[in-house]
Amino acid sequence: MSSSSPLSEDQFQCSICLDVFTDPVSTPCGHNFCKSCLTQYWNSTQHCHCPLCKEKFTKRPEMKINTTLREVADHFKKKSVLDKPEVLCDICTGEKLKAFKSCLNCGATFCKTHLEPHSFGTLKNHKLIDPVENLEDYICQKHERPLELFCRDDQMCVCRFCTETDHKNHNTVPIEEESGEKKTQMGKTQTEVQQMIQDRLKKIKEIKHSADIRKRNTEKEISDSVKVFTALMRSIERSQAELLEVMEEKQKAAERQAEEFIKDLEQEITELKRRDTELEQLSHTEDHLHLLQIYPSLCRPPHTTNWTDISADPHLSVETVGNALSQLQKISAELKRIQQYAVDVTLDPDTAHPKLILTDDGKQVRHGDKKQKLPDNSKRFNTCVNVLGKEGFSSGRFYYEVQVSGKTDWDFGVARESINRKGKITLKPQNGFWTVWLRNGNQYKALAGPSVLLSLREKPQKVGVFVDYEEGLVSFYDVEARSHIYSFTGQSFTEKLYPYFSPFLNNGGKNAASLIISPVWKI
Repeated sequence: MSSSSPLSEDQFQCSICLDVFTDPVSTPCGHNFCKSCLTQYWNSTQHCHCPLCKEKFTKRPEMKINTTLREVADHFKKKSVLDKPEVLCDICTGEKLKAFKSCLNCGATFCKTHLEPHSFGTLKNHKLIDPVENLEDYICQKHERPLELFCRDDQMCVCRFCTETDHKNHNTVPIEEESGEKKTQMGKTQTEVQQMIQDRLKKIKEIKHSADIRKRNTEKEISDSVKVFTALMRSIERSQAELLEVMEEKQKAAERQAEEFIKDLEQEITELKRRDTELEQLSHTEDHLHLLQIYPSLCRPPHTTNWTDISADPHLSVETVGNALSQLQKISAELKRIQQYAVDVTLDPDTAHPKLILTDDGKQVRHGDKKQKLPDNSKRFNTCVNVLGKEGFSSGRFYYEVQVSGKTDWDFGVARESINRKGKITLKPQNGFWTVWLRNGNQYKALAGPSVLLSLREKPQKVGVFVDYEEGLVSFYDVEARSHIYSFTGQSFTEKLYPYFSPFLNNGGKNAASLIISPVWKI
């Protein structure tokens, strides 16, 4: 005996439009798409590749409709329609016939035969609609009369008796009239959605074009740089290798950014296509009540990104070895200058979250599993695992260094005295925090509100924090690599600033190492 599993819609679904295939075509790599979907996708790209597996084709493949797959997909569409349950006559006894109309006055659904009495006499004036299963949704539950009117004051469907009681003197119109106006508005929304789809397809093409130009520029600049490197002294060979690594990392970062932009745009296009299809289907519906009930959610603006000012810059500025060495010397000199403003920072136990464990000298902090019994004073953080330094600064410059070796997560910097210390806290300058963080061992961000993703060549082991109060400057440095991490500039400080620390959660021991305020060894 052979067994077979029922076919599912996923097996006949185009991965671009996420609908059952229409005129399916196959790529040389064996994947299938709707002909119109694949054509539109390839028209928006400079190079031809499979949208699913990304295999590249030297020339655009000729698209021929897979007739067998089309027949199966069409059969599946028809079967899906036939599989939908039919609305049956409420009056028939024995074998029930397919319903022809539902009567809102009678509160019942009739086949053609049992509907005949509605063609003459008093029943002729009854309100008939296409057969529906949930007939009670179309009848006023209070007065047991058809919902024939729409109250614009209360944005709901009502019966004629409602206009004499709860909705007396309200602005009411026939639901057909209100449905017609909503369809007109939906048409405008659909046009906007379709334009958004075209804008995003255009943006994809623009980003890919810019990424290709940038790649060619990068390759040329790398080639030119290599010629310069070979003529330099052997003493700078290490700098040559480091610079090439930086250039390649920048290119990879640019390619990743372009891929992320394209992925986000394609996701938005998919959602917008779904919205477009819904609007198209509802623009032809005769189920006025259903349309009015879902209209507010359907015409709510889709959650999309404003892509107007987002682009992939095709120009890449690559430093020469001399510039790289000059930059290294500049940062070394800068670190040497700011280290003269080193201060002795000690952690304040009165501000520490109860799960934080501080050493007696106030120089180290880590996250523990158990909450300590500590007084909940106004200075203490009670939700976020944070702690401040004892010393505050309201003028001048100060600098301190933090050892972060062995940690997968942390954040620190400076915070103003009046920050919120209770409940959930969002780290950003608007809330009085100037910080950077590490998450998951390799994700560095400057929490600038919105946050800025940091691309660091090396994993810092010791980070220096420098503040110039009058200049409104907070800078972070990788001390051992002698490199600049990030700077908050143009800030306005009006109250005391305190060193801020969070060792973050220990994550089952993976992040158990302490944050250590280390002595400043001047360069």
